[in-house]
Amino acid sequence: MTVGLDRLAASVPVLETERLILRAPRLSDLDAITGFVTSDRAAFVGGPGKPWDGWTSLTSLIGHWMIRDFGWWMMEDRATGATVGRTGIGFHADWPEPELGWHIYAGFEGRGLAHEAALAARTHAHRVMGLGPVISLIHPHNTRSRRLAERMGATVESETVVRETPCLVYRHPVEVPA
Repeated sequence: MTVGLDRLAASVPVLETERLILRAPRLSDLDAITGFVTSDRAAFVGGPGKPWDGWTSLTSLIGHWMIRDFGWWMMEDRATGATVGRTGIGFHADWPEPELGWHIYAGFEGRGLAHEAALAARTHAHRVMGLGPVISLIHPHNTRSRRLAERMGATVESETVVRETPCLVYRHPVEVPA
């Protein structure tokens, strides 16, 4: 039943940080993903959605890796094995260019995990994938994500509309700040 996911896991690079393992999406992530997409935490990324949107989100994560050969990693806590969120590079058919994004799940915010994971993903995108400087599309009212992008050295380059939603286009530097 999971042969396809096993093949995906073998092809997705595993990134490790001090506190996290960034790895391929798994079926066991479904409950955590569903919890996020059905919550108010998903308000700036098209939510909150319905319970079946968790499945759609999981299969989209998997499909992105298969179609683009890059995508979003699930963030796993090294100490507990808990799924704490996701980060990665998305380039949907209607996106202007590859985007670095992050989602932190309930109970894991305020610890710097998104920063740690997004820096690892961005560094991998630049050094290994040859992408960059990447963008982040952030809703103007999403102050937490805006602060994180700015902490990472990204600056507002322009404004746009994606899927009928206003976004600020943050441009990331190629080099990771020390």
